[in-house]
Amino acid sequence: MEQTYKWPYENEAGQEETLTCDVLVLGGGLSGCFAAIAAARRGQSVILVEKGVTERSGCAGTGFDHWESACTNPCSQVTPEEIAEAYVREQDWFSNGIAHYIECREGYDRLLDMERFGGKIRDTEDEFAGAEFRDDETKLMFAYDYKNRFTLRVWGSTFKPALAKELKRLGVKVLDRTEATALLTAVNEKGEKQGAGAMGMNVHTGKFYIFRAKATVMCMSRPARVWLFNSDTVGLCEFRPLQSIGSGHAMGWRAGMEFTMMEKSVRAEFSAAGRSFPPYGTGNNHNTWYAATMVDARGVEIPYVDRDGKELKTVSERYYPAPGQKFFLKGGVIDNPKYEYRGPETLDFDTLMKRGYQLPFYADLSRMPEMERKVIWGMMVGEEAKTKIPIYENYKERGFDPEKHMLQSYGTGWQSASFLEQERQFFGAPGGVMHDWDMMTNIPGVFVAGDQIFASDCAGAACATGYYAGRKASAFAGKQEKLLSCSPEEARTEKERLLAPLYADREDGISWKELNMAISKAMQNYCGGVRCEALLREGLDLLDQFERDMVPRLTASNPHELMRVHEVLDILTVSRIVLYASLARKCSSEPLFFRRSDYPQMDPPQWQRHIVLRQEEGKVLERNVPLDYFGSLKEEYEKHNQDYLEGEEAYIYETD
Repeated sequence: MEQTYKWPYENEAGQEETLTCDVLVLGGGLSGCFAAIAAARRGQSVILVEKGVTERSGCAGTGFDHWESACTNPCSQVTPEEIAEAYVREQDWFSNGIAHYIECREGYDRLLDMERFGGKIRDTEDEFAGAEFRDDETKLMFAYDYKNRFTLRVWGSTFKPALAKELKRLGVKVLDRTEATALLTAVNEKGEKQGAGAMGMNVHTGKFYIFRAKATVMCMSRPARVWLFNSDTVGLCEFRPLQSIGSGHAMGWRAGMEFTMMEKSVRAEFSAAGRSFPPYGTGNNHNTWYAATMVDARGVEIPYVDRDGKELKTVSERYYPAPGQKFFLKGGVIDNPKYEYRGPETLDFDTLMKRGYQLPFYADLSRMPEMERKVIWGMMVGEEAKTKIPIYENYKERGFDPEKHMLQSYGTGWQSASFLEQERQFFGAPGGVMHDWDMMTNIPGVFVAGDQIFASDCAGAACATGYYAGRKASAFAGKQEKLLSCSPEEARTEKERLLAPLYADREDGISWKELNMAISKAMQNYCGGVRCEALLREGLDLLDQFERDMVPRLTASNPHELMRVHEVLDILTVSRIVLYASLARKCSSEPLFFRRSDYPQMDPPQWQRHIVLRQEEGKVLERNVPLDYFGSLKEEYEKHNQDYLEGEEAYIYETD
């Protein structure tokens, strides 16, 4: 007997509700939660809109293992200026100095906040007492650089539940299972376009929402599934959660928001799209697994070397700068480390082959001191995103014992996968929204944080920039006497757009997966590892064809499928931004991982600048911005944050 599936949620498609607040936060990941907390602490009414469930949503929903750039922690031997400026130099100034400095200056404040909320940041059970990477007085634990101690190991799986609890305590109205789909704008008293809120849809019921607000903070994800998509293993296409695909970028573009560095993409590695293993699931010695002992097929240990090429004899030496080296950057925040900052690393592959080492290679934790083995396998692997159950728990259940067994390393790179040059990813400080020292965009009243910004960083940066943007949005909202009036036509048009696939002809219809696959193949073919004018314009023409021929045929049988359709429409928009940005930069660039066959010169002086793009009435407009537009980091930060320095920061240090 044929069974029919009944949608378990109420049908509210076509229904509409308007909600108002002082500060609207879009996205309930780390940055969104902290933005909402900052605004609520300042007495603002706050609504947070999250497509998933805030308690476990976003990139950190399943955890993360380290908190980078906690430069003001009591054990740190570096200043915020030193590390932030090192990040900027390391990225050849195609970097976000504002966000880096906020991360370095306020990151530890946010970590202390997290501890107050119930997140675990210290070895309170003394499991690692006496370890070289632990400070026994504070019980803080450090990663990568044991001398300078500015990156902390943390129990990231405890953080999102703690943040959700704090949001509830502060009275933030959280709308889970609700996707934000478009920004609301209005004309203010000066005749300027200004942010007025957003629109969205409940992904269980189809109910349409209008959110009116005095200030909006966009804290949504960076783009994904642009070049990589596998319809059979959708959840493994990208490292980040399936619903994190860059909808905020698409929303911002449609509203006229400025973007920069969108031409940047790296060859894929942080993925398991079809032919590779899940990240962190094979033997390696990078990031979460740093500095695991590596051996070859014979069991011969592969040496680590320091900055100067000196082979290191002990495990301990792997975690310290070379003589005369102030510090080294290590971990998930640097995509292409310069040699002078890189610090200890195993010899490169070609050198290993010339020296006679034999494949396959393995990570052998049994050769490491007990505390180092325990902190890699069980804390770092176990707390990092997507590792607790699929890697740590499953491997343990199947008998893996790091005291006895090795894990094979596959392919090239720490990800242990070898992708094609045209298979790209938004990884390693990618492009995003342009902003000023208040984290405000070119649209007054709309602020950005976390993965929404250009050259975004990891967990510590998301929390720090989120809180920062939340307090700036709160100050902006406090100066607005009333909500701006919005056009009913704008809401009606968006509502019709969102619901159209529910009523499309299903006999001739196509699924969201078909369009996603078509986009990814188009981007590989026309905007891959090597680009040129003819290819890029062919790509734009093909995306236009998809818009004409495929988009009207998209169908969905329930609100969840409808959400997936909306995501792929946003992926289509993001792909266009990438093509426009690639056309605008008429040179090749090493720090942007950007190659044009028709402009092969690498980083000529006249192109050492940010190309900032936006669209207005269908036309793409661009302007140039100096790479050092943020000015002196310390001076500009203190100029814009006297209230924080004199008030809240002093309170934090006094009470802790």
